[in-house]
Amino acid sequence: MADNERILLIDTDEDEAAAGPVLPPWRVLVVDDDDEVHQATRYSLRRTEIMGRPLELVHTHSGGETEALLERDRDFSLILLDVVMESPQAGLNLVQYIREHCGMNEARIILRTGQPGFAPELPIIQAYDINDYRTKSELTQTRLITAATAALRSYNQIRTIAESRRGLEMIVRSAADLMERHAMLSFAEGVLTQLAALLGLPKEGIVCAHRGRPEHGEDVDSFYVISAAGRLASYVSRPLEELAEIHIRQAVTDCLSSRQHQFADSATVLYVAARDQEAAVFLQTSHPLEPLDRQLVEVFATNISAYFGNLNLIAELNRLAYYDTLTQLPNRLQFLRELDAQTDRQGQVLLLLDMQRFAELNNGLGHEVGNALLMALAQRLDQGFDTRVKLARLGSDVFGVLGPAAVVNAEHIQQLLAQPLEVGEHRLPVTVTLGWYVLDDHAEDGLTALRRASIALEVAKADQRRGGLPFKAAMEAGVQSRLALVRRLRSDLAARKLEVWYQPQVLLRDDSLIGMEALVRWPDGQGGMVQNPMVFVGLAEQAGLIDEMGSWVLDQAAQDWRLLQDQPGAPPRVSVNVSVLQFRSQGLTDQVRSLIARHAMPPGSLELEVTESVAMDDPQLVVDSLRALHEAGARVAMDDFGTGYSSLSQLRALPIDCLKVDRAFVSQIGEAQGDAYAETVIRLGQRIGMEIVAEGVETEAQAVFLRDRGCDVAQGWRYAKAMPLAVLRGWIEARRTA
Repeated sequence: MADNERILLIDTDEDEAAAGPVLPPWRVLVVDDDDEVHQATRYSLRRTEIMGRPLELVHTHSGGETEALLERDRDFSLILLDVVMESPQAGLNLVQYIREHCGMNEARIILRTGQPGFAPELPIIQAYDINDYRTKSELTQTRLITAATAALRSYNQIRTIAESRRGLEMIVRSAADLMERHAMLSFAEGVLTQLAALLGLPKEGIVCAHRGRPEHGEDVDSFYVISAAGRLASYVSRPLEELAEIHIRQAVTDCLSSRQHQFADSATVLYVAARDQEAAVFLQTSHPLEPLDRQLVEVFATNISAYFGNLNLIAELNRLAYYDTLTQLPNRLQFLRELDAQTDRQGQVLLLLDMQRFAELNNGLGHEVGNALLMALAQRLDQGFDTRVKLARLGSDVFGVLGPAAVVNAEHIQQLLAQPLEVGEHRLPVTVTLGWYVLDDHAEDGLTALRRASIALEVAKADQRRGGLPFKAAMEAGVQSRLALVRRLRSDLAARKLEVWYQPQVLLRDDSLIGMEALVRWPDGQGGMVQNPMVFVGLAEQAGLIDEMGSWVLDQAAQDWRLLQDQPGAPPRVSVNVSVLQFRSQGLTDQVRSLIARHAMPPGSLELEVTESVAMDDPQLVVDSLRALHEAGARVAMDDFGTGYSSLSQLRALPIDCLKVDRAFVSQIGEAQGDAYAETVIRLGQRIGMEIVAEGVETEAQAVFLRDRGCDVAQGWRYAKAMPLAVLRGWIEARRTA
């Protein structure tokens, strides 16, 4: 659990003395998979008395453990229940078990979660009579005690009036009705209807008022009528002070000011509050309420307070679910809803906008500047279009624009962004890539339209088309083909249908076998290959499979190297390529240590190859990892050296044993410029004490040139192509006996 999700702020100054219990305790079941939550709950509720009775806490740590307990002990008044435990739905499944299997309908349930993204759906709250739902971060000691007090009062009152089946059943039925109401007005109308039915009163003369909310343009110091009935119906949405009936106005004001129910001979006013929202319900009666009716009303008020809070919670969750919290624009879900709701598509364009180099700017200037830039861009777009155009933030730096083609086009976007954005003390120019899809009268759903615009955007980014590209059917066919290839790659990787082949490395001074490079291949099962490694390795990176593939190749290469060691002339080392994602997984060093120990590999027999671009992607991460790998006994080679953008100072910081001359330089040997490139890399490696390996050596002339310049090792078709392990065994034996 993250630090900012810790629950229950502890009051350490509280007196440790505790009075002995006088009345039987309230039994409270605490269900959570986090021991710290149990400790914090136990500490926060110590010596707490509610209605003169202490609390007895019983603790369980999972849904299964709780079910086992409830099979033998169901005497609990309150259950504090974690939503996410052994599974994301464990808590909600347990609610169903408690209510339906155990029949514990009177026990109060308060849901708690440290992961707001797993908030219970409205039907769950409705169906299982959940008393309250809170995130753990908001349950301070005071709020926990307050919530427990409200819940136990509700439990006590329900038990007290259990004999009044009519009232109790009506309260439960009203809960289902009220929780189906998503808007405040509908909720207030439901309260009036249910309360009038509960007491057998006509709805005439009932009013529900709440304190003003600034976000709705209301005065926070005034009260407003949410709903009213009979002769008072005309006052809905008006300030309470406009009510002609002075006695109603005064009674509601007194209730809201005192924050207590008001019971009089000819009227009752209920106080309802939850999560910084409050309201009052006025009932005109012809006589004082009977004690039982008064109890029913109080229970009803306790329940609608919880529902009132849930209503606000649901409204907030809906806002978080459909709107971007940074820019306040609709998010992807809301944008899809608006796309699906689009009825007149003729001449409409769905355009996606991606900010170039945003990650670089965000890292360079800081996330605060990055966030301010996104807000400035959202504001510029909002000011640049009229109400016919809908905007959304779909991703980190991707925005969606939907509207008429006359204004939603590349020219207009570029014009809007021609001037730099003002971001604090910075004036930042913004360059964007665009992809768009013309809706016209196509019948596809919003998700299809958004996917096609996204395809156009990705193709434009790959082609570095700053002006952007429109969607074309051929683009989608290409994407579908790549997706099918990724699915097959995932399946074949899991089934271990890929193979590791090996290309020999020889010492140029005497042609002896010094090593072999492990290269992954993807056979099609019919004697050919599914794809070239240059293609499917890139797909694996995009699909998030490269870490799994790289780990498997590393393990297979170490295992095959060990199998070769019983053969005379076997290579003393094996080289394996490592991706930057393997470095970031933080498991590479442990895997290498394990492999070296398991296969009894001498120091230097396992060589890891990193490309120059990988080394420069996150230099400090790579340096730290390479040093740890060196300590574990592995050699390190820099592959494709000279094709990237590293500096000598960066190169010096890397713990590297070997430089590999890229095949592009080797292939140009014999040309003046090619000779110079290859010779420069060789001399550099010699000066800093590294072994030099040349890749792609295909001719005797290339081999002679490299040997004469002091290159140590060569690999390429001049000696052998990559081959499976069994073929490599034969190749080694043939060389030995030649």
